Amino acid sequence: MSQYISRLQRRSPATTTRLWLPHRRPRRVAMLSVHTSPLHQPGTGDAGGMNVYIVELAQRLAAINIEVEIFTRATTGGLPPTVEMAPGVLVRHIDAGPYEGLNKEDLPAQLCAFTHGVMQAWAGHRPGHYDLVHSHYWLSGHVGWLAAQRWGTPLVHAMHTMAKVKNANLADGDTPEPAARVIGETQIVSAADRLIANTAEEREELVHHYAADPAKVAVVHPGVNLDRFRPADGRAAARARLGLPQDALIPLFAGRIQPLKAPDVLLRAVAVLLDQRPDLRSRILVPVVGGLSGSGLAKPEGLQKLASRLGIADVVRFHPPVGQEQLADWFRAASVLVMPSYSESFGLVAIEAQAAGTPVLAAAVGGLPVAVADGRTGFLVRGHDPAAYARVLRDFADDPALSPRMGEAAARHAQSFGWDTAAAATADVYVAAAQSYRRHVRSLHG
Repeated sequence: MSQYISRLQRRSPATTTRLWLPHRRPRRVAMLSVHTSPLHQPGTGDAGGMNVYIVELAQRLAAINIEVEIFTRATTGGLPPTVEMAPGVLVRHIDAGPYEGLNKEDLPAQLCAFTHGVMQAWAGHRPGHYDLVHSHYWLSGHVGWLAAQRWGTPLVHAMHTMAKVKNANLADGDTPEPAARVIGETQIVSAADRLIANTAEEREELVHHYAADPAKVAVVHPGVNLDRFRPADGRAAARARLGLPQDALIPLFAGRIQPLKAPDVLLRAVAVLLDQRPDLRSRILVPVVGGLSGSGLAKPEGLQKLASRLGIADVVRFHPPVGQEQLADWFRAASVLVMPSYSESFGLVAIEAQAAGTPVLAAAVGGLPVAVADGRTGFLVRGHDPAAYARVLRDFADDPALSPRMGEAAARHAQSFGWDTAAAATADVYVAAAQSYRRHVRSLHG
């Protein structure tokens, strides 16, 4: 037996170290986010809810003594190799391909270079430096799969979005996800020691579409920064700060501008509403806050042209992405946040808006039925018929008390989605993954 253990130590010292450790919470996690950096501004390019998720989760994990090192691709020359984002949270920039001009769809060709950079960063550490790998999105999952095997650690993976689910819910004219992504996701689901799903529905989708082992899938709801997103000094003060009219109906779209998010459905709904109620034109304002992303880049002026064709350009205002503090003000200022998305793994902005005291009008897809309490903190619409959204907007226009009444309920509802709760639940998943990994290694080696 001692000769066998000696051979195992020479072959994989990190694995052997973990094989005999008692069950404990990981002390240091390697977190992977290949295609988008946690330092990027959400709402620009491919930066969105996943960026917020990683930033908030990493900081909360560090607060409970789990150090996090986030590996991400360098997208600008001259970036420092490492940036301390917060105490206990380090961002590592990895050179992989040209800094600029690469779309997310081009990145599979750079996974080898990214993996090489990750391994170089690890080479300077002792075996066992990382206790666990947590990858986000399928591109990161492939790097995490190799890293976890090389380092002798468990792999936890969060899909965030799934190709099969997106392809089943495409907007008209949108581009399907390629078969290579479907294959890649299937491989990661099989390889991971634990999978994190945002909702019970996402868990069922992993089981149904990717044959995930139900015992490996844990449901952890994302959170909201309750210190930042709160009603604060109210709607009137937020509108004054943003220069918005006090008595206007303001249905807000906030997010990446691409067909998947369906901002066009909001514009078409406003056009229907104004056709039915032309008297509302003088007291409606429709802010669209966000930047072009994904297949939306193919038509950079598509939404502005649509507003002109619909005859509502005079009531629509386009604003570039804003930081989290100002985004909270936009939520407070709005009468209702509108999310007509075709697919949402969860929809963080829905919880953020509600935490700020604003109801949500959303499509009944993905995690949005979990985020929004239909009829109490907002309204869910089945399908993407602009007339259905117009009917709800008319209710907000005709009943000025509806928005503040629902907003109070929304703020209470959001209190159960704090990031501290999400981090504690994620730490529990880490422990379960480590236990499962040790059992698997023992079964392999006797």
